[in-house]
Amino acid sequence: MKRYFITGLLVWVPLVITLWVLNLIIGMMDMSLLLLPSAYQPVHVLGMNIPGLGVILTVAVILLTGLFTANMIGQRLIAFWESVLGRIPVVKTIYHGVKQVSDTLFSGNGESFRKVLLVHYPHPQAWSLAFQTSVPGKDVSAKLDGEYVGVFIPTTPSPVNGFYFFVKKSEVIELDMGVDQALKYIISMGVVAPPDKDLAVKLAPNN
Repeated sequence: MKRYFITGLLVWVPLVITLWVLNLIIGMMDMSLLLLPSAYQPVHVLGMNIPGLGVILTVAVILLTGLFTANMIGQRLIAFWESVLGRIPVVKTIYHGVKQVSDTLFSGNGESFRKVLLVHYPHPQAWSLAFQTSVPGKDVSAKLDGEYVGVFIPTTPSPVNGFYFFVKKSEVIELDMGVDQALKYIISMGVVAPPDKDLAVKLAPNN
């Protein structure tokens, strides 16, 4: 009986969690419908709420924004808008910081979050998965002895939280592992191992 119960859990738990996450995402995107005038909202036009319409609206707005900013007029308006935000003290810091991160993550340029590393954390005898994010700037590197890299160590099971450190490049191990594989490994708390399964072999030189 216990074996059948566990087998049933293995079927339902991933399905329920997947549906819960999708419902959360769709619910958040459906909030974009609130931006429409009250008379044009689906609940007034159709007489009911249809889950998912906000997803269509959100995707359409993103695509139209991309098309608009791809031409010269759109680029000038964006530049003007950013210059306005740049004059507001607190907003300037937040906006430009977030923009730099989003440009790095979504543009596909640079090495940020492209390399999966093993680093010693939280003590010298332990190893943790990390993502290389950057190299220290001149002000920081001038104070450090040797070559360092910036790494982000995500927490389990929520990889959006974590810790940022500068680590000696000679003390990290670069893995032949994709970012998506590493995220699965972290979110599953090590249950979903990467296909290569040679982590122990890669650790051997530093043991």
